[in-house]
Amino acid sequence: MSELVLATVQPLSGWQQFVSIISKPDNMPVAGALLLVLFFTWVALRQARRHDRLIREGRKKDILSEMQK
Repeated sequence: MSELVLATVQPLSGWQQFVSIISKPDNMPVAGALLLVLFFTWVALRQARRHDRLIREGRKKDILSEMQK
């Protein structure tokens, strides 16, 4: 009987386990922090791409004015 139960229980995949842990009420601040980290990482990479484009175009002095927009 125990082999039958073990054979029918599906182990959680990594994503399912992550969602089950992060969706518990006491972990909601962690989920919010994760979203903030992802957002600010995206912003930083977007700005870095813009600055790299300015450097390639030979407009290195325009980076500061781009940052102040």
